[in-house]
Amino acid sequence: MNHLEDLLSSLLVLAWMVEARDPYTGGHLWRVSRMSQALAENVGLGEAQVARVAIGGFLHDLGKIGVPDAILRKPDRLNDEEYEVIKTHPEVGLRVLSGHPLLALVRRAVLSHHETPDGRGYPHALKGPDIPTDAAIVGICDAFDAMTSHRPYRKGMPTPKAFSIIEANLGSQFHQDLGRRFLELGRRGIFDHIVGHSDVGIPLLECPLCGPTLAIRRERVSGEHVYCRNCTSEFLLTREEERFGVIPTMKQGSARDLEPEPDTELIRRLIEESAQRVAFPELLSAP
Repeated sequence: MNHLEDLLSSLLVLAWMVEARDPYTGGHLWRVSRMSQALAENVGLGEAQVARVAIGGFLHDLGKIGVPDAILRKPDRLNDEEYEVIKTHPEVGLRVLSGHPLLALVRRAVLSHHETPDGRGYPHALKGPDIPTDAAIVGICDAFDAMTSHRPYRKGMPTPKAFSIIEANLGSQFHQDLGRRFLELGRRGIFDHIVGHSDVGIPLLECPLCGPTLAIRRERVSGEHVYCRNCTSEFLLTREEERFGVIPTMKQGSARDLEPEPDTELIRRLIEESAQRVAFPELLSAP
């Protein structure tokens, strides 16, 4: 890797570690990145812009590093005061990146992915055309993944229902044209291999004892131990091609077993895909 790629890798690792704090959001960054890339390609953005959107999709929640665990891991719906804390994460993300050489690359996605066309989003209540395209794309994919993913207080909804909600809110919560393009792709099954997965060919597994996501890497094989970082339980992994399962060992993981470990192979592939699209200096200067 060159210097810029090393810098990007360190940011992606940081984002992965932030995501690992919440036991229910495993694979969220990967899914948002992949769906955002597919939508950016569909609307005809240039190669540099597509790469930038994919990277922004992975880094959009970087600011959740500033959200306390008591809120991020709360097993119930947030109250108004707690939601106000959550709403600080776009600006916290911008502050985390302040002075970073790659700030311009992902600023729009990090800061503005919760802005909405009707001006009721945050943090700056931007309206319609004032919302950057990068942010509008990532915002649609982020909302869809939130709707279709499990939370401690509710099951993820079926994709047709999530599509219907997006359709009902085009022009208000979601960009009209980008939202329609997203729905067209989704209803054609373009996202089927992304929804409910944490990597290509790696479906999400839930802890059978307490419910959160078990993070399974692509290179894992049958017989290896995996651990729930929520209840600390140990499991044996079973795998036959793309069919995965876990068997409780009735043991608990040690502190070392439960350490979050970034998926460096997944991150390497994301960087390689971006580098294949465009040279990194050109990526930084993209409009």
